[in-house]
Amino acid sequence: MPDKDVQLEAGWKAALLNEFEQSYMRELKAFLLAEKQAGKVIFPPGQLIFNALNSTPLDQVKVVIIGQDPYHGPGQAHGLSFSVPPGVPAPPSLQNIFKELQRDLDLPVPRHGCLQSWADQGVLLLNAVLTVEQAQAGSHAKRGWERFTSRVIEVLAERHRNLVFMLWGSYAQKKAEQIDLSAHHVLRSVHPSPLSAHRGFIGNGHFSQANSYLQAHGQAPIDWSLPDPSA
Repeated sequence: MPDKDVQLEAGWKAALLNEFEQSYMRELKAFLLAEKQAGKVIFPPGQLIFNALNSTPLDQVKVVIIGQDPYHGPGQAHGLSFSVPPGVPAPPSLQNIFKELQRDLDLPVPRHGCLQSWADQGVLLLNAVLTVEQAQAGSHAKRGWERFTSRVIEVLAERHRNLVFMLWGSYAQKKAEQIDLSAHHVLRSVHPSPLSAHRGFIGNGHFSQANSYLQAHGQAPIDWSLPDPSA
């Protein structure tokens, strides 16, 4: 993981540069290097660890969707929460997101699982933890990423007004501590995981609520449809 030479979108880099000088980030970098030297496979690839920040510049964020940690299967993680690269089957949680999109906005279920077009429109797809060991869900929790991504949320909440935060599940909802609820719109529900989706995720209406809020505050809504990126 890079330090002050990190390849990061200019706005984010200016806002977060001091974080990379903190001892916890130095310790996180050392941990990741040691894991790689031990032969462990880490997802996503190094150049995609900060893909969420690079895909959605700081001054363009309108909606924030917080995931837990990256997918831990080969080829799945590419640095955007809940998203998979084109050609990779949609995991169960993403399938449930698509079910709610269809129910809420009458959109067809996408034929792929790449959410890049959301990121391009100002949807920050941020995992709370930005790396994971292959086949070991949660393996990089409590190594420092949570502190870093909490700072990302703080920066957003300080510099913007009228953002929409979608907090799905208790892990994501912990990030609400960094958000001024009088200045932003926070949508909470259970996680889209198959274990909980039918206990309140399906039916939460978050996508239509987000667009209604954005439009009420003078912003363009998000086009939540996902056309085939190869078309």
